[in-house]
Amino acid sequence: MARRSDVHPQPPRIGAPDLPPRLDQSPGLTARGDHFQLRITDLDAVTDAAHAALTECTVAAASVDRLDLTGATLVDVSIEELRATTVVARDARLRRVRITGGRIGTLDLATAGIDEVELRGVRIDYLSLGGAKVEDLLVADCTIVTLDMPQATLTRVRFENTRADEVDTGGMRADSVDLRGLDAASYLNVGALRGATLSPWQVEQLARALAASHGIDVQD
Repeated sequence: MARRSDVHPQPPRIGAPDLPPRLDQSPGLTARGDHFQLRITDLDAVTDAAHAALTECTVAAASVDRLDLTGATLVDVSIEELRATTVVARDARLRRVRITGGRIGTLDLATAGIDEVELRGVRIDYLSLGGAKVEDLLVADCTIVTLDMPQATLTRVRFENTRADEVDTGGMRADSVDLRGLDAASYLNVGALRGATLSPWQVEQLARALAASHGIDVQD
């Protein structure tokens, strides 16, 4: 029997957010605020929570134009059925965060630190992981229009039953990145897929692009 460390690609190590049985109600989020063991039920249409700290919190169903989490720290957080035009979490730190359901126009996680994060059943028009450091990410049952991952460092990342129209992997560094569950219409910069795992069907679809990335001319 193979040891866990011998299995490749290694699955993401995902733990559910560690939430207490009871949470205090909170009307919203504030910039640089310290939010601890709260159930956040109302968000302003434009919510500024830049550099805030959320620990052991849930964000209940909300509809916002813009949620700014730039530089914020989220630990043991569950976000449920969020409908947002834009969520900006550049330079944020996310650990044991679960986002389920809802629809997000732009989810900007560029240059963020991501550890034990799950996206499940979310529709996202534009997901940016550019320059992010990602360890242990599961993306399941999601629909993504554009998945942007240039210069990202990905470790133990898996997609399950997820669709994307366009995936940009330029400069991506991958270790145990399982793309077999990602049905993508097109990839940009396929030469950066080194370290990723693809299915035979996916390799067949990308054969010409992979050949071109290695300077191979394919002709009938």
